[in-house]
Amino acid sequence: MHLGDLISPEAVLRSLKPKSKKQLLEELSARAARISGLPERDIFDVLWQREQLGSTGLGQGVAIPHGKLGGLKQIVGLFAQLSEPVEFDAVDGEPVDIVFLLLAPEGAGADHLKALARISRLLRERGSVEKLRASKDAAALYAVLTQEEASSHAA
Repeated sequence: MHLGDLISPEAVLRSLKPKSKKQLLEELSARAARISGLPERDIFDVLWQREQLGSTGLGQGVAIPHGKLGGLKQIVGLFAQLSEPVEFDAVDGEPVDIVFLLLAPEGAGADHLKALARISRLLRERGSVEKLRASKDAAALYAVLTQEEASSHAA
């Protein structure tokens, strides 16, 4: 599974300035609604319910909020780089500044898990995260997200 299949250049956000985890998820839900055509409130509700089960903050400033939605036709990804980290109840207690939102159709069991695994692998690589944090615009972020996978498949 390639990240280029999950995310488009329009789904890469730079310099978001949320004040809280809830506000971050609201902003991401609004953008995901424009991309997916689904109601913003439905997206937020699914993400918030998932967070109540346990934080999707992986640690080292990275989070992968995710959920499944009825009416969604394909897996949708959204990447955000934050201007300032926000508290996210991550496993290491550190605030989050790199976020990859993943939404999947309700019936996308294995594909949803493969997508989560792919994103998690990329965002656990210190070099990849450093490149993402150093990127100065959305195009550069998208290039890092998609080039990392190209170089890892070439090896």
